[in-house]
Amino acid sequence: MVQRMTKLGRMWLGLARRISVGGALGSATAALTIMTGFIGPVASAPAAVVPQLVGVRAAQKGGFDRVVFDFRGGLPGQVRVAYVQALIEDASGRRIPMPGRAILELKMQSANAHDEQGRSTAPSTLTLALRNVMRIKRSGDFEAVVSYGIGLAKRRPFRVMRLHRPDRIVVDVGNRYHAARRRVWFMNLPGYVEGKGPEVSSVMRWVPAGNPAIGVMDRLFAGPTPTEVASGLRLVTSHATGFRSLSLSGGVAHVRLAGGCDSGGSTFTIANEIEPTLDQFPGVVAVKIYDPSGATDSPGGLTSSIPRCLEP
Repeated sequence: MVQRMTKLGRMWLGLARRISVGGALGSATAALTIMTGFIGPVASAPAAVVPQLVGVRAAQKGGFDRVVFDFRGGLPGQVRVAYVQALIEDASGRRIPMPGRAILELKMQSANAHDEQGRSTAPSTLTLALRNVMRIKRSGDFEAVVSYGIGLAKRRPFRVMRLHRPDRIVVDVGNRYHAARRRVWFMNLPGYVEGKGPEVSSVMRWVPAGNPAIGVMDRLFAGPTPTEVASGLRLVTSHATGFRSLSLSGGVAHVRLAGGCDSGGSTFTIANEIEPTLDQFPGVVAVKIYDPSGATDSPGGLTSSIPRCLEP
């Protein structure tokens, strides 16, 4: 390397002598200045700005539910949207439980959902009471790829738009299907803690009219909306991530939990939410809840039953 630089130096010095006719110092100095600039470090180009996700919102717009991803600094280079069988976390490969009958996945490349300190710049989870969209869940913010899943009551056609001023990705999902309004019960935290009010309170949700029992269970596991949480409602899951099966026969609703099952020693469990949610249907006189392995304390008869894992 030293020998090579020496040869370069000799070449430029020779050039300097040819330029400095008559030994003019100014011309020689100029030539040496050019040489110094040539072998010095070259300034790198400014790093490209990666668009940053700064908001997630949704609303019902006539015949579709609109989900909007707000960006700062431009839009992602590529956006892929497709229906998937399961929502998978990008970095770990872990399956993320999602409520509903269909999952729409978005992958936005050349984008971040965090700042330079690693702090999140957009919601990771959003629960909604729209006609079709019930939950939006982030599944990745890894190596400039941001991924989200949208849990739906029904699989319906969708469209994707890239809009500006402000920069945003818009996903419109159809919401036209034969639907009915039914109640879903959640823990009333102030009433439970103070012991003066109801332990559970109900909210109204859209569910498919053809199978409303499955619809209310989907909405139960989606949880309360941010407004409902602010009013004191909570979803107590007792470590369950969903339900594996549900049937109504002979006056009994049978529901089998998925994921886990553990009361944690509490007298309030997911059974306190499931029982009134399913009791609302005509002809239901008992609700039997089974753990993920299919066990419950009293599997026979017209009496309600819970598994041992939900006992205090």
